[in-house]
Amino acid sequence: MTESASPDLPITEALPELSAALERHGSAVLTAPPGTGKTTVVPLALAGEGARVLVAEPRRLAVRAAARRMGASYTIRGERRTGRNPMVEVVTTGVLLQRLQRDQELPGADVVILDECHERHLDADTALAFLLDVRDTLRPDLRLLAASATADAAPLARLLGDAPVVTASGAMHPVQTVWAPPPRPVAPPHGLRVDPALLSHVAATVRRALAEQQGDVLCFLPGVGEIAKVARMLAGDLPAEVLQVHGQAPAQVQDAVLSPGTARRVVLATSVAESSLTVPGVRVVVDSGLAREPRTDHARGLGSLTTIRAAKAAAVQRAGRAGREAPGVVYRCWSEAEHQRLPDQPRPEIALADLTGFALQAACWGSPDAAGLRLLDAPPPAAMSAATRVLAALGALDGRTVTERGRRMARAGVHPRLARALLDAGPDAAEVVALLSDQLPRDASDDLAEVWRSARRGALPRWRQEVNRLAPAVREPGPVRDAVAGLTVALAFPERVARRQGSAYLMASGTQAELAGGSRLEGVEWLAVAVTDRPFGSPRTRIRQAAVIDEEIARTAFGVTVEDEAAWRVAPGERHGDVVARRVERVGAIEVAASPLKDADVRQALLDGLRTEGVLTWTTEAAALRRRMAFCHRAIGAPWPAVDDQALLDLADQWLEPELSRARRRADLTRIDVAGALRRLIPWSERLEAVAPERIEVPSGSRIRVDYSAEQPVLAVKLQELFGWQEAPKVAGVPLVVHLLSPAGRPAAVTADLASFWREGYKAVRAELRGRYPKHPWPEDPLTAAPTRHTKARIMDT
Repeated sequence: MTESASPDLPITEALPELSAALERHGSAVLTAPPGTGKTTVVPLALAGEGARVLVAEPRRLAVRAAARRMGASYTIRGERRTGRNPMVEVVTTGVLLQRLQRDQELPGADVVILDECHERHLDADTALAFLLDVRDTLRPDLRLLAASATADAAPLARLLGDAPVVTASGAMHPVQTVWAPPPRPVAPPHGLRVDPALLSHVAATVRRALAEQQGDVLCFLPGVGEIAKVARMLAGDLPAEVLQVHGQAPAQVQDAVLSPGTARRVVLATSVAESSLTVPGVRVVVDSGLAREPRTDHARGLGSLTTIRAAKAAAVQRAGRAGREAPGVVYRCWSEAEHQRLPDQPRPEIALADLTGFALQAACWGSPDAAGLRLLDAPPPAAMSAATRVLAALGALDGRTVTERGRRMARAGVHPRLARALLDAGPDAAEVVALLSDQLPRDASDDLAEVWRSARRGALPRWRQEVNRLAPAVREPGPVRDAVAGLTVALAFPERVARRQGSAYLMASGTQAELAGGSRLEGVEWLAVAVTDRPFGSPRTRIRQAAVIDEEIARTAFGVTVEDEAAWRVAPGERHGDVVARRVERVGAIEVAASPLKDADVRQALLDGLRTEGVLTWTTEAAALRRRMAFCHRAIGAPWPAVDDQALLDLADQWLEPELSRARRRADLTRIDVAGALRRLIPWSERLEAVAPERIEVPSGSRIRVDYSAEQPVLAVKLQELFGWQEAPKVAGVPLVVHLLSPAGRPAAVTADLASFWREGYKAVRAELRGRYPKHPWPEDPLTAAPTRHTKARIMDT
């Protein structure tokens, strides 16, 4: 019996108001909690008034379930069934988009119902935007109904032109909440990883629910892998049949779930069972509290799913499954305090997903940047920019205009990357694209050619149906040609062609990837990677599915760049680098060929060598000259230049020419006369010897070298040579620091004020050193004594 014969459903009270709103305004928003009958009663009621109703659901399972309950026809990708009610058809939002692209007038539909709008699926948001355009321009008679299970209908109503909001209040049956957090803390989800302790707790909670409650149990888990793990934990003595339902489940399994059971059942499900779906017999829901969201690395062309905490709205939806047919109970595997911290709503898919398919749909609709579309949320600019770049590379866009090739890709009904492979890889590509257009089982081989062979043997029931949809004229099965699998994947995901580097692989995008241990593909030189994920804590992505290719396919798929490059490189086993000039061919980040280059511009490479290794031969003369020039810059400033490492690199054009222009390798740099080159930086208007003399004559007549390595210049001289010197000269206005040495050349005193030293310090130094060096003069009055370099005996001889 269809739900049209169920007048006690809460939605029936809202039908007159809803019908009047659609008649008066042409659009409306319907909010109704789970279990009120909005998915099936409303379409049947509108059909009963003579309207042809098209219902769009976000998931295939929901389409088949709703059509079954209404006796309606349905269409999902690759499957169409005719029902006994010719006035109602249920489709996925993806099928609706395809129909709108083929014929914008949408013939055969008087009312379009977009169900579960609160879930914010990208296809649903896009379809609503297109339908609003159609109603404004071609079909003002087309009535639109946006149905949502949440009460936050204001944004939808505004988008629909301030459409009236019709509310069906109250769940059909009460649902009691049991808070059932794990007994011990569990690790938060990360990537695809879920703490096994949480899964064990979920399995234990299912057993508890079976013991404490009546009826079937519906358990929500984030993905297929977690469903399989919990199913294994429940195997054995469980007093119920365990069913696994998810997007990959065969149609017969989905049918079994949607039919009343003869014994108690435990249905383990992903979010496909959240909405638009009544599982007969369910009185209990066990909710793990987890969900999966898409993530996209636009720079590397990598998409993935990540595990998150489900939002409050999703938790309400899941709990509602327990109250569809009778009072129920929901066991939530988290605490009430944690629940308060959950986000109210899930993030819209448009903010998270790869937008390449959306951008192609928008371009085919005539709005390549999506600016003219009425969307609840605008697409992120960076994601749209990345999507349009991909489409241009695939040949789907020419500037802002969609090409005929792009339209053919859009009509294929798969991601544009896969559509590109379908068009370019030959007839057999349809079979490989059919594999890639749906999520493969987690236990599938990482060798895609082997998965293909298994599919041909019947291992994937839905696969042949998808092949027939993609290529109606596909030839009879013959021997699988592995090269077709590789070519197809490479054309679809050119950034993921990969070459072996040691134990890992380098993708054309620059991403490092690795195979799982024991892979059949181990040791293969070239791969085209179809599916990847990033294990918890790993710096590399993991290759889940790939196909063998050769270098020729890699070059064809990604293209080859040829660059002349000169770089300073350190060869393996060498301590020092040198200039390496090459002509290099690359497939993205992968180097495929290189040859020596004689006439390359090596200037930047030489500068890099100077920066990283110094290289120049700094003689004692050159180092001393640099210190003098550095002192001039510190003491005077302009026009004296800085001569630190960075400054010398910046000024290379001034002081290293013409030697730098003639140099080709490290040896040429080491032969440069650095002192001579450095003198080119001395300002033409200045004389270095006048400003910072290399030597200073002291009273004894000796010419003593000045040390400019410290902040102040230092004059280190034997004490006896300075007798009679009242004050040391200044250098560029900076006082010399005098290091007074003993006759043996060891420091005896340090001063910047000679007069003060003779007055106050000399007496103590004389007392200490005259006994140690009796042959040298130690007069009582150093200011009247004659300066000397010699002993007393030498003085007497002269």
